[in-house]
Amino acid sequence: MTINVTNAKTTTAGESGTEVFIPLNKLKKSPRNARKTPHSGAIIEAYAASIAAKGILQNLVVEPELDGEGAETGFYFVSIGEGRRLAQLLRVARKQIKKTEPIRCVVDTVNDAHEISLDENITREDMHPADQFEAFRELHEERGWGAEEIAARFGITAHVVRQRLRLGAVSPKLMQVYRDGELSLDQLMAFAITDDHARQEQVFESLTYNREPYIIRRELTRTHVAANDRRAVFIGAEAYMEAGGAILRDLFTEDRGGFYEDAALLDRLVIEKLQGISETVRQAEGWKWTDVHIDYPHANGLRRTYPEPVDLSVEDEAAYATASDEFNRLTVEWDGAEELPTDVDQRFGKLEAEIERIDALRHAFDPDIVSRGGVFVVLSHDGAARIERGFIRAEDEQAGPEAETRPDGEDYAVNDDGEIIEDGSGSDEEAEDDGRPLSDLLIRDLTAHRTLGLRLALGEQPDIALVAVTHTLAAQTFYQGAEAHCLEIRPTSVYLAGHADGIEDTAAGKALADRHAEWAADMPRDLADLWGFIAPLDHASVMALFAHCASLTVNAVKQPWERKPRAHETADRLATAINLDMTAHWTPTVRTYLGRITKAHILDAVRDAASEEAAERLSDLKKQPMAEAAEQLLAGTGWLPAVLRTPEPAVFAERQDEEGADARSADVNELEPEAPEPDTTNAALADSSALAEGGEPFNIAAE
Repeated sequence: MTINVTNAKTTTAGESGTEVFIPLNKLKKSPRNARKTPHSGAIIEAYAASIAAKGILQNLVVEPELDGEGAETGFYFVSIGEGRRLAQLLRVARKQIKKTEPIRCVVDTVNDAHEISLDENITREDMHPADQFEAFRELHEERGWGAEEIAARFGITAHVVRQRLRLGAVSPKLMQVYRDGELSLDQLMAFAITDDHARQEQVFESLTYNREPYIIRRELTRTHVAANDRRAVFIGAEAYMEAGGAILRDLFTEDRGGFYEDAALLDRLVIEKLQGISETVRQAEGWKWTDVHIDYPHANGLRRTYPEPVDLSVEDEAAYATASDEFNRLTVEWDGAEELPTDVDQRFGKLEAEIERIDALRHAFDPDIVSRGGVFVVLSHDGAARIERGFIRAEDEQAGPEAETRPDGEDYAVNDDGEIIEDGSGSDEEAEDDGRPLSDLLIRDLTAHRTLGLRLALGEQPDIALVAVTHTLAAQTFYQGAEAHCLEIRPTSVYLAGHADGIEDTAAGKALADRHAEWAADMPRDLADLWGFIAPLDHASVMALFAHCASLTVNAVKQPWERKPRAHETADRLATAINLDMTAHWTPTVRTYLGRITKAHILDAVRDAASEEAAERLSDLKKQPMAEAAEQLLAGTGWLPAVLRTPEPAVFAERQDEEGADARSADVNELEPEAPEPDTTNAALADSSALAEGGEPFNIAAE
């Protein structure tokens, strides 16, 4: 029997167990409700959505409110169903229903309200998550409901629905393993990164005792390309998907944009886009050829040229002066302002762009080089197109002056008519008789004296010596096939890519290449003009060029067959002197380090960078998962292997020992005669404490 209670002051609710409809505004929270912790906002939202879609599926259980004399007040306490009452009040607030909405209830005046409230919350069992995941999938597949519609009917977010749909799409075989308790929810979520059941089962069968979620994800995405890969950044998700590619998304972790499934398609798109850029460059600039590569072809074997300084046109000079003046005026005017107005900020941007455009016109390739040379267009480490100009193939090299050999084996030159140009060799007496130039022997004698004079004078003029050394280094660094220097200094630069694959494509490698290109662009075209270029430079510029050329000769590579302890000690001192911080240029990853050392070394690194406990947690893992876990633990710690660490300056150690040394020597000084003052000149030339191989000390000086 169902009773509609409209005026509870005059109408009783009936006997216990009677089903009644009570206006919502006549229902109250029971003071005897066993649940003291309020319902969460999320569960109230879920109740409201469910009731809106399907109605109240379970009756509320109520008891009449009694006044002090035991008479019914017309209100009812909700013993069971307080969450549903709150959900209906939420719907009232949203004007979906009226506050007098009749609510189907069952009156219970027999059972204790507190006990049945407790019973309602205890005597229940949630369905297994696997059943929930599959039920959501069935709603999606059988009824055609999308994530948004399902979310609206159950009061949860669309993202949560997508997660459950993805979990419901996991292989039935693995779902049963999850039901049996042999897979955790985190592991199941890792398998859900792909909907390929065969691949999921294949990876599951290949797992050992270690089933960490990150290992499962790694195996399932091994043939994919991460969205932060330079190729993916260059192409972009939209262009890739328009070409038919699919992106795999992990709904349960931060995947930084997902994984591109078709690596071959991505490579093809990269090459096609680079080819388009290269053709634009070739047509706009007139190069003879262009070539595209994903990775820079370091072993191309081609001679490279650089742009040369050129004069700006009158119009460009005027435009540059105008832009610079306005830029400087605005800088002074708005100096100290915390925030620039939008129009001023935009004006600054336009002026900077104009100044940069005109500055770029100050250097240009010789038209002859452009007509014979070419361009490499490659993909940079940061996902941008990298354009490298000025390469000359062997067949495009210009023929130089012919050099022939005399029948007697000596070199001689040939003029345009094919006649031998005499070199003026012969005796002093022959030269005196026929008026020919001085003999080679005499010239050698005289120039030896001149060389001695140059050595003596140059040693007394350090500023000119710096220019001369810088000229010698620059001549051999930026020019090929010419002897334009008189200092017998031979810079040698080791090809680092032969020792570390991909090193020149790193950010540090690109920075060094850019610095070299900037200097090369300033070099005069004719090597004969190099001295005239360097000598007038201010001291800071000469030092900068000198430092760059010198830096290219550094070789601290350790070869297993080499025995150069002194050189490596010097490299350590150089690193200390320049305060080298390798954390800015190198990070320990599986590829660069952790995958190439023993498990013991991996654990030592983790122990050093993190903690003994962290190393202990990894100790039972196999080599590959141990290396991958260690990479995550070492990230951001600044840890470096010993071979990359910069030694502390010796002065620090000396200061630490200073007090003890002073104390130890105090008594000795009282007994021993005063030692003569040491010769600090030789001490400045070499570290006398360093030992050569075999225990011999370094030589202090040699003549």
